[in-house]
Amino acid sequence: MATPTVVRRRDARAFLDGPELCREYLSEQRMWFGSSTLQPGQTGGLDSGHPGSVEVFYCAEGHAVVADGTLHHELEAGDALVIPPGVPHTITNVGSTPVVIVWAGAPGA
Repeated sequence: MATPTVVRRRDARAFLDGPELCREYLSEQRMWFGSSTLQPGQTGGLDSGHPGSVEVFYCAEGHAVVADGTLHHELEAGDALVIPPGVPHTITNVGSTPVVIVWAGAPGA
């Protein structure tokens, strides 16, 4: 990528991880970036973690709990969670409105 590029929501790669609607806007060698949306009461698929990569979750909307197999991390809009390399995790919407988690990780795949 040599110039700034707009990636429209409709152009992001959309996929489901269980009931979790994911949109991946960027996936390259240096990093990845996207979002996950869950409806109230839903739990997304288990992400097995990313060996050698740090991931950041930013709660843009709603109220979620991110479980890492040992701990549960509560996130509300405006909160961020840093996930160390290789740590498995799941997102559960514990609120009454949709939760949107924006995620990024580096280095990429």
